[in-house]
Amino acid sequence: MTAVTAHIGMSLDGFAAGPHQSPQHPVGVGGMRLHQWLLGTRAWHEHRGLEGGEESADSEVLAEAMHGIGAYIMGRRMFGGGAGPWDLTWRGWWGEEPAFHAPVFVLTHHPREPLEMKGGTTFTFVTDGIESALEQARAAAAGRDVSLAGGVTVVRQYLAAGLLDELTIHLRPILLGAGERLLENAGDPVLEPRKVVSTDLATHITYRVVR
Repeated sequence: MTAVTAHIGMSLDGFAAGPHQSPQHPVGVGGMRLHQWLLGTRAWHEHRGLEGGEESADSEVLAEAMHGIGAYIMGRRMFGGGAGPWDLTWRGWWGEEPAFHAPVFVLTHHPREPLEMKGGTTFTFVTDGIESALEQARAAAAGRDVSLAGGVTVVRQYLAAGLLDELTIHLRPILLGAGERLLENAGDPVLEPRKVVSTDLATHITYRVVR
């Protein structure tokens, strides 16, 4: 059975994105601090087609997070390109060969033809809601897992709707002070801790979402 998973960074004061999100600061001012735990890992370098990186517990967590994914779902802001009708020259943040290497379903209110990229990534733009995106992603995943690639609103919507099976929070020892809270208006989910990995850079907590 295909599982629906999400991995997301969060500050100690509960924010999964910083304040003042914009094209210049897609995860908010200071929001990149949430992801500093992964940028130096060997798993991240390999995922981006680069050499180097440190083999560490953080790297093992990231490698496990990326294993077995058959399709992704993300929100319009995660894909980028601004609000409103599409600027068709915008093809995402990741260049012509994104590192997803799998189908990606983008939630949006504005239709757009599928965008086929190098390396096996095709962005499909879904205008009829989160259930439709999940149905399409499951079919494309062909028995592998579906991962929510963000942003915060998308993870929160699937959690509130009872459509998320597993949530991993990468808790960073920082305070952002403002921004977008992960668990605000997320319904009343029952989260059962399944695994905890603690490093100097983050505490990685995996929860099973109990239905």
